[in-house]
Amino acid sequence: MARTANRDANRPAYTVPGLTTEQGAELIVTLQERLNALNDLHLTLKHIHWNVVGPHFIAVHKMLDPQVDRVRLMADDVAERIATLGGVAHGTPGRLVADRSWDDYSVGRADAIAHLGALDLVYTGVITDLRNAIEQAGKIDPATEDLLIEQLRDLEQYQWFVRAHLESSSGTLATADAPTEVRAAKKAVRKSGKSAG
Repeated sequence: MARTANRDANRPAYTVPGLTTEQGAELIVTLQERLNALNDLHLTLKHIHWNVVGPHFIAVHKMLDPQVDRVRLMADDVAERIATLGGVAHGTPGRLVADRSWDDYSVGRADAIAHLGALDLVYTGVITDLRNAIEQAGKIDPATEDLLIEQLRDLEQYQWFVRAHLESSSGTLATADAPTEVRAAKKAVRKSGKSAG
């Protein structure tokens, strides 16, 4: 019901050639959800960057800055695609908080491995939702689908960078089956403590 209301509120007066305004509206709703996710991810990555501690501090601190920069560019690309389709890109914090379907990142000052464990779950959520958006966009518009696929490749690579810190030599993830960020953080630290000791 809310998705339908958002689609009607976002129905553009015009859109790109070859699409109907209904199709444009559907894409705008999907892209607004991606914009919210990317803006949230950008802030979450900076939060981790500022609050990571421990022996892996500098490696994680420096690893995150290029991710932050790229995610910001992704958000800009999505916002510009919304505008191209005739919509309004909503990028205010209030709109983000009102529209998102997930909770705030739940780890404060913590060891690098703890943050990476939690971040792995964040990336899983963002990537899963992005794959769904790609499927929806692919039914309507190859240009929007292409934009999202390019972002998917980068986000999956960033999750790989994170998971490399959490993976054992046998290929298992320390965060496997963790249902929350806090549990993933605890599992990652516990697993790293066992392998280190």
